[in-house]
Amino acid sequence: MRRHDKADEPSQPGSRTRRPNWLGLLPGSGRRSTLIARGLAVLLAVVVVSGSLAAYAKYRALWDGIDRVDVQADLTGKQPPADPNALNILIIGSDTRVGINGKIGGSEGISGARSDTVMVLHIAPGAHKVVVLSIPRDSVVPIVSCTAEAGTSGQTAQPLDQIEQINASYADGGPGCLWKTVEQTTGIHINDFVELTFIGFEKVIDELGGVNVCLPEPVHDPMSGLRLSAGRHHIMGAQALAFWRTREDLGEGDDPQRIQRDQFLMAALLQGLEHSDLIKSPTTLLGVIDTLTSHHYVTTDTGLTAEGMLRLGEDLRGISTESVQFVTVPWTIYTGDAQWIDSAETPTYGEPEWVQWVQPQANSLFSAISHDTKLPGATKTQVKTISPAAVDVQVLNGTPTADLAATTAANLTSRGFHVIGSPGDAPSDTYASTVIQYRSAAQLPAAHTLAALFSHVTLQQNPSLTGSALSLILGSTFTTLAAPSGNAAISNLAKTYGGITGNTNICDDSNAFAGPDGS
Repeated sequence: MRRHDKADEPSQPGSRTRRPNWLGLLPGSGRRSTLIARGLAVLLAVVVVSGSLAAYAKYRALWDGIDRVDVQADLTGKQPPADPNALNILIIGSDTRVGINGKIGGSEGISGARSDTVMVLHIAPGAHKVVVLSIPRDSVVPIVSCTAEAGTSGQTAQPLDQIEQINASYADGGPGCLWKTVEQTTGIHINDFVELTFIGFEKVIDELGGVNVCLPEPVHDPMSGLRLSAGRHHIMGAQALAFWRTREDLGEGDDPQRIQRDQFLMAALLQGLEHSDLIKSPTTLLGVIDTLTSHHYVTTDTGLTAEGMLRLGEDLRGISTESVQFVTVPWTIYTGDAQWIDSAETPTYGEPEWVQWVQPQANSLFSAISHDTKLPGATKTQVKTISPAAVDVQVLNGTPTADLAATTAANLTSRGFHVIGSPGDAPSDTYASTVIQYRSAAQLPAAHTLAALFSHVTLQQNPSLTGSALSLILGSTFTTLAAPSGNAAISNLAKTYGGITGNTNICDDSNAFAGPDGS
């Protein structure tokens, strides 16, 4: 049976029972499950992109005050290959109701936490490129095995025909479980995570001097408290908080559309910082960092160091807003019949807000990020891609699925690749991840060209290979080839996937406010 953990409701260790929809019952609370956490994720992106984390060298005591979680128990299995020239940070927005967070969230007594914001911050310092990838919190994903951490009970892997919403992996297994789920479903290697609660959002916006927003029409939302006329506004923390909360009475009322509005606000934050001296002020930086760290508003993994973030900040100093892209995983309404297990009532089935990723577009997006070759160190040995016609490849089936090698070989041929010999079986049929073997470093451009078509792939050097052909061994995680890489260049993701860049006019956001009839 398939399982679904309700996104807006608290998680009880060891329990799969229905949780009351308390958000909809609280006067004026306004279903705040997606709330302000994204704003704190924005702040992390702003700090990293602006290069301001150099301040950590001076304010090391603040850095040492950050809460940390050891996630290594969830990362003992096979991970996607890391790109030594890139950094991918998993940004988690947690809606914990502990302490004062409960007063802002609307119910201090509610236990547990959900990851109402899931973003991957992809940073390519040498190329001065940044991609902020938003993953809808209602995305359905496989249920992977996770250990108990950060006060959670952990979760047990389920068959592939059972799913959960992606934020349930965090509620049940903590940040390491969400990390593992994101890696296994996207093929993107995650280097570190940063988790942020929503309590600090209002104060940090005030520290930064506010942010500009632009509304195509007046908004009066009694649930979030947002009251603004049409046009541009410079808002401080309290109104920015209300902006993040607004959902039910605006536009479609769904999470993906709120992500659109969030992306415009992220762009506005970047533009404001780029055109001001605030981020260069040690006093301002100290106030922002102090707000995030000294009050336990931020948590990271134990492997994230101040020195590493300092080097990153130095690499990114002076990056332009035009070089920052905001994209959302291509999605559509979930069409399956996933069952939400309820121990007290009759099981219910897929609800309208569940979403699934559109393929092959989503895999192409993930591949463009995980195989970003336009990165630092532009030396003679830098890996480049080549024309598919120049790639010789032998296709082998490393799974029990019949004819997988033959159909894949045909698809590769239609994409312009030169398939050598007849498709056959690999020595073993137990491959999980797809493997591309190459004989020497001279074949890396060909290997990376081929790898761009797979979301879960490992490159392996095999000196025993002969000839010019790569050996492609298909794993069980492979389903279909991603879209041609030319449709998902890392430098053109925003345009390809309907996102925006950091220099976008923030008043061009009318679609983010449009209702079901387009108005």
